[in-house]
Amino acid sequence: MSTAIALIKRNIKLFFKDRGMFLTSLITPAILLVLYVTFLGKVYHDSFTSNLPEFIHLSESLIDGLVGGQLISSILAVSCVTVAFCSNFLTVQDKANGTVKDLKNSPVSSSTLSMSYYIASLASTLIISFMAAGLCLAYAAIVGWYMSASDVVLLILDVILLALFGTALSSIINLFLSTQGQISAVGTIISAGYGFICGAYMPISSFGSGLQKVLSFLPGTYGTALVRNHAMRGALSEMNAQGVPTEVINEIKDSMDCSLYFFGHRVGIPSMYLILGVTVVILIGIYILLNMLMNRRKAA
Repeated sequence: MSTAIALIKRNIKLFFKDRGMFLTSLITPAILLVLYVTFLGKVYHDSFTSNLPEFIHLSESLIDGLVGGQLISSILAVSCVTVAFCSNFLTVQDKANGTVKDLKNSPVSSSTLSMSYYIASLASTLIISFMAAGLCLAYAAIVGWYMSASDVVLLILDVILLALFGTALSSIINLFLSTQGQISAVGTIISAGYGFICGAYMPISSFGSGLQKVLSFLPGTYGTALVRNHAMRGALSEMNAQGVPTEVINEIKDSMDCSLYFFGHRVGIPSMYLILGVTVVILIGIYILLNMLMNRRKAA
């Protein structure tokens, strides 16, 4: 146990000492927030107001709060996963520079080594993700705060689940990587593509019906929906309190992916948690199984 703790501490320290990986992980959410506010904030605002019925009049503060919730949910849904890939690249770097061979030649079991990489990557991801969540909550407080204490707690729970999901997924992919070039290629693909397929950059409701059905099979989609529900619930409740019809609010939820549908059937929030939680367990199981198989092949 002491060996595992020592390895976990070593991996976490190396991640934060590597200014390239650390700053990339830390700056990415901040850059996304600046880009979203600068370029997408007005687009989201105009899109929302133009689709409201003419008889509904909302305060600018409420609209800004709703748009702010959409922005921060998109940022957190993406950054929790992309940061997990950055923090997990230490595993590949150790392969590339030969450190893994040295560790395996020492009296450290392969299972302990694999576990230490996973836990260290998860811890680093959570530290960065919590910092990103704090930054996003500060932005929400500036533009229009409508979140309750329970919303904040549930949002943090969503961040933890997404960090678990991203760490498990990146751990599996990184098992098959062994060079710096592969790290760069995978990092670029994930950074560019994940936000689209999880519905963070563009709502899934804006895609064609065929693509919507395909994306409904991806667990990251439900992670985005969970963050979005808890970031926007307070503003949507305030709209209801100001007399906005329930039908209009439901249409807004559909258009912003607060409500997701699996082949026409609405997926509730408990089901979203179940889907994401089961996916995390399955991915961790696959990671453990792959490590066992690889170790057996090397032993043979």
